[in-house]
Amino acid sequence: MIRSMTAFAAGERQTPWGTLGCELRAVNHRFLELGVRLPDDLRAAEPALRERVSARLSRGKLELGFRLRGDDRDDALQLNAARVAQLAALGRNLQEHFPAMRVEMTELLKFPGVLQSNAEDPAALHAEALSLLDEVLTQFVEAREREGGKLAAVILERVDAIAKHAADARTLMPAIRAGQKQKLEKRLADLPQPLDPGRFEQELVLALQKLDVDEELDRLDSHIAELRRVLKQKESAGRRLDFLLQEFNREANTFGSKSVDARTSALAVELKVLIDQIREQAQNIE
Repeated sequence: MIRSMTAFAAGERQTPWGTLGCELRAVNHRFLELGVRLPDDLRAAEPALRERVSARLSRGKLELGFRLRGDDRDDALQLNAARVAQLAALGRNLQEHFPAMRVEMTELLKFPGVLQSNAEDPAALHAEALSLLDEVLTQFVEAREREGGKLAAVILERVDAIAKHAADARTLMPAIRAGQKQKLEKRLADLPQPLDPGRFEQELVLALQKLDVDEELDRLDSHIAELRRVLKQKESAGRRLDFLLQEFNREANTFGSKSVDARTSALAVELKVLIDQIREQAQNIE
């Protein structure tokens, strides 16, 4: 199932410590880059949260954010006595050097870790966060898959057009070869001295070899079949598509360079336009 790299999902649940919320959003990126914003109570859970995300996602620039809103109970917040004691000891040491220093209580309460929610069991809160993240990740992946289905449909439409142009080129080549043979015969007939028949055959073979595109069209057909297969696989397909499109472009360039007819030149241009359109869409795929 093709997945888009851009998506958004969010969720929240009630816990004994208040309302826990989670948001996950992503934009395009060559690799997996994850930024995390957490309340103090969940700082210790960050490695586990990162591991959970990387186990299900492989590409994209992601932003994961958690929030914990305490309820209205009087004991919803409490002082972290250990942190306050550390700050008090630090303040006494600094007092010797800065005797005029004063610390406002409101500023002290803003210091990370001074206030904490009344979570008697941090492990239980971390488990709630991981469970909520699993729910959000499921929504996120489903959103990526829905958008990926739309991208795959657009890509397949372009692939069908490429296949049609390749088939048109095969249909045109016999007439183009015959026309080149006639042109060569006319040019040789205008020579003051008649050309040896063996030499004529050599010149004809060389001319036809220069415009032979059967190999390029065969490889293009092979790439088309592989791209369609990649769009159906369950694994991440973005990097594979990047490589395939380079091969598509190589065959289109070679096909265009061998063209001696306005019709095949026009087909080469159309092929490159379609390949570029597919590449634009493929940049959005995980």
